[in-house]
Amino acid sequence: MTTGAKILSALRANPDGVSGAQLAEHLAISRAAIWARMDDLRAAGYDIAASPHFGYKLVGSPDALHADDLLARLNKTKIIGRDIRVFEETSSTNDVAEKLARDGVKEGVVVFAESQTKGRGRLGRKWLSPTHQGLWFSVLLRPNFRPQETTQLTVISATALRRAIKTVCGLAADIKWPNDILIGGKKVAGILTEMSAEVDRVRHVILGIGVDVNQDVAEFPAELRKIATSLKIEAGEEITRAELATEILRELDFDYARVCAGKFSAVADEWEAACVTIGKNVTVHCGDRKFRGYAEALDDDGALLVRTEHGHLERVIGGDVMLEK
Repeated sequence: MTTGAKILSALRANPDGVSGAQLAEHLAISRAAIWARMDDLRAAGYDIAASPHFGYKLVGSPDALHADDLLARLNKTKIIGRDIRVFEETSSTNDVAEKLARDGVKEGVVVFAESQTKGRGRLGRKWLSPTHQGLWFSVLLRPNFRPQETTQLTVISATALRRAIKTVCGLAADIKWPNDILIGGKKVAGILTEMSAEVDRVRHVILGIGVDVNQDVAEFPAELRKIATSLKIEAGEEITRAELATEILRELDFDYARVCAGKFSAVADEWEAACVTIGKNVTVHCGDRKFRGYAEALDDDGALLVRTEHGHLERVIGGDVMLEK
């Protein structure tokens, strides 16, 4: 954890204030260095009061994502979030994470961007990423998985998102296979899983996640207003993005540990209970192929099992799955 993150962590742990002497002793740096770092944090938008009586006190935080603040809020995780990098703008956080993967960076690094110029969803679709309005981020993982098992990571992303949204926003979300999070039937978040693999093993996986957080209705294009929403619209109030971001990473870390320990079935049970696709008639588009059927369950790798009109059980790992009305 960086010095800035340690200072913010101490300020959050001591809401009534903490002295410069205590911070200097705890961090093993001079009081002058503490003073200088406080000035840096104030310049970044943090409202930090100082007094001879209570020391330093965190009064307010900016509506912005800062790596030090996210690390301080997150405290310690096993893997996901032990390294956090924030960009004001990038083409796509998945592209940045892919470069980090090729450079040999350890798994668990998380890349956030306040905006993306070329954000993308599944099947090459464009993902709108308005500045400071949502959470646009990617996670680099290096699981000891076979390529067909990577669908499990999309599943854990969905369960983690759903729990975090409930904890922070008090909203009940649904899951639509394979990668959509819905509230009231409208999409509020999506997941894009990209993989580099050999025939029998995964080199790395990039989990790309986009969450519409604080947009108003008018900020969505007209064609999306009937199918998309934001957490602010549904909750009726602004959401603290940094708080939601760290809760998502905390839940992701928990579920990633579960699947790496061979406990995917427990996650799958939670996923199926929240999935609006299971138990419904669906139309599946896989490339040029299209078929109809009944979505029965997930298999052990996280693929969707669909019983076709002709009685065959199809294992679906990609494409579009549309619910029939």
